[in-house]
Amino acid sequence: MNNHKREIKSFFYSQYFSDGLRMTIGIITPALVLMKLGDFNMGLTLSLGALCICTIDGPGPISHKRNAMAVGNLILIMVALITGYARFNVFTLGLEITVFSFLFSMLTVYGNRTASIGTSALLVMIFMMDKAVPPPEVPIFSLTILAGGLWYMIFSLVFFGIRPYRAAQQTLGENVADIARFLRIKADFYKQGTDIDENYRKLVLQQIQVSNHQDAVREILFKSRLLVKESTSASRILVLTFIDLVDMFEQIMATHYDYTYIREKFESTGVLSEIADFLQHVADDLDNIGYAVLANTRPEKLSNLELRLEHLKRRIDTIGTDDKETSNLVLKKILINLRDLSKSISNIYKYYHSKASDSLVQSPTGVEYSKFVTHQDFAPHIFWDNLTLNSGAFKHALRVALVCLVGFITSKNFSLGGHSYWVLLTIIVILKPGFSLSKQRNYQRLIGTIAGGAIGIMILNFIPGKTAQFIILVALMIGTYSFLRINYIVAVIFMTPYVLILFKFLGLGTINVFQERVIDTLIGSGIAFIASYVLFPTWEFQQIQQILKSVITADINYLQKISESISGKVVEINEYKLARKDVYVNSANLSATFERMTSEPKSKQRNIKDLHKFVVLNHILASYSANIASALMRSGQKTPHADMLKLVKRSIAVLKETDRKLDGESIIPPVAPPKTDGVPKPEIAPVPLTEEDVLMKDQLGFINKIAVDIAKVTDDVLR
Repeated sequence: MNNHKREIKSFFYSQYFSDGLRMTIGIITPALVLMKLGDFNMGLTLSLGALCICTIDGPGPISHKRNAMAVGNLILIMVALITGYARFNVFTLGLEITVFSFLFSMLTVYGNRTASIGTSALLVMIFMMDKAVPPPEVPIFSLTILAGGLWYMIFSLVFFGIRPYRAAQQTLGENVADIARFLRIKADFYKQGTDIDENYRKLVLQQIQVSNHQDAVREILFKSRLLVKESTSASRILVLTFIDLVDMFEQIMATHYDYTYIREKFESTGVLSEIADFLQHVADDLDNIGYAVLANTRPEKLSNLELRLEHLKRRIDTIGTDDKETSNLVLKKILINLRDLSKSISNIYKYYHSKASDSLVQSPTGVEYSKFVTHQDFAPHIFWDNLTLNSGAFKHALRVALVCLVGFITSKNFSLGGHSYWVLLTIIVILKPGFSLSKQRNYQRLIGTIAGGAIGIMILNFIPGKTAQFIILVALMIGTYSFLRINYIVAVIFMTPYVLILFKFLGLGTINVFQERVIDTLIGSGIAFIASYVLFPTWEFQQIQQILKSVITADINYLQKISESISGKVVEINEYKLARKDVYVNSANLSATFERMTSEPKSKQRNIKDLHKFVVLNHILASYSANIASALMRSGQKTPHADMLKLVKRSIAVLKETDRKLDGESIIPPVAPPKTDGVPKPEIAPVPLTEEDVLMKDQLGFINKIAVDIAKVTDDVLR
């Protein structure tokens, strides 16, 4: 029960609820204020402008929000003016819809923030289509929409200015919770009853969530001058917590071994269940920290992890003493990783209870961590370079343009009432660059509209009071905008009754509006679904080769850092961290692509079983690489050892060959080296190996085996 209460509270502390509250206030305030002043129609027009600009108000640094909303407002008035005049002729309106749908959909080539500007422009175009505004009043009406957009921009910036750290806290808190869930899945590997293959599937899905949230935190923390360069305690704590959190995620990834072998060897001792139990306690602490960060309170320690570690150490030592034939070295390595996890947890707790955060050096922070965030290029040539059918963005924009034209013609001939723009609105919302996303959004929109409509009719029939209906309307608006990014079907279930209640206030019949909305949604959904399948379709298998190549390239780079360290070269910690980030981001992209492919038609799921093997093998490779990198970072410069160096170079060579195959090169088998006429090569004196070196050598040997398996699976994918 307490966990459920905490989950509910966490939602109300989250950025999603905060976004929903901000958007609702920003949209509804102009209408309420102008209604009190006796000009409700102008208030609705202002709210329309605010509604269009709020789509740009996504997560990210405040400077990015400001710039994007400013550009959005400029485009807003331009589109409003053009549509206001174009609507007087059905042919000019059809031409405008086609051209603007293409141009604004092409903005996806510049990233999500710019794509949201395109969505905002299309929204104002769609809403202006059926506005009965006489030609002389079009400029004033357009300026009123612009005023609404400017109001929302100012309100949003003031909202963030009052609590500048809140967005970073919320995103960070959610990332902590993601890592706790990832750790719980990891803990299941040590339980005898867990299906290892199924658990890998859960793990890679959760890794996508962790990676996405980490990117969001990086964006806010390291692209915000306020957070990175300010000397306040709050900013230092946020930065330090995130740095430790990323390192902790590597430690969790590094606690990877051959679980089948470990179960066979140590299951009878009972120590594996104790390891799983310890990981669950660490996850509990992470959840506790995540909740405290969300709630903006100081987290208090839940349990004594150090005491549990001591007990676990004694159990592992006992196994080595009682059974001389069974080496407990693997368990000792796991113990080291668990100790690192415990230390990271303790460090985070200290940041909130002492002046430990003062140790953060301020001067180089902005330079150092700016390397860990991506920077969007807005050069015009990117747009022109994508004007080809080889570009997914171009095919998507062309599809949206043609489908919107078909939707416009259809709505003019088959729509039930005066809201034919709902057909186009449905198309814009549903059509996504990939088939699987369009299919998912289509299903969610239909189910949400029907279920939400039924709820709306019940509200209007059983709760006749205007005040009560208005309170419900506001609650439904908050729910709509809160769930828009996390659960679209729930957002639509909230949205439909909110629209029905709104139209009831405007004096329109409830049943008629519901019927019209359902039929228009069905028409728009049907057109969008058919188009996503037959009109320039984009299937995941068409881009999988490039994604595999990106993953392999990142793996090679990570292993090269390990190779340099083993050869005796000093490798900076940041070099490891940058290589690690690339591996995790590309692995998450691969996992997301694979998941999307599973929802496509069977005929388009090319080599799906082999790709699943690749995803799992790559995850194992990343985990073992992280394990070795973590050990090398702890021990510093490594004494060169020929055998270990040979193993890692062999793995790199195999992966490089695979990379060339993905480029389409034909690989010629290597020619056997010439004989040396019996002249012996000078022998190199062997370097004595420590027990830890032996384990690292075994792990590098396993990495070599995984690299070979990845090469074989890649061959199968390319057939």
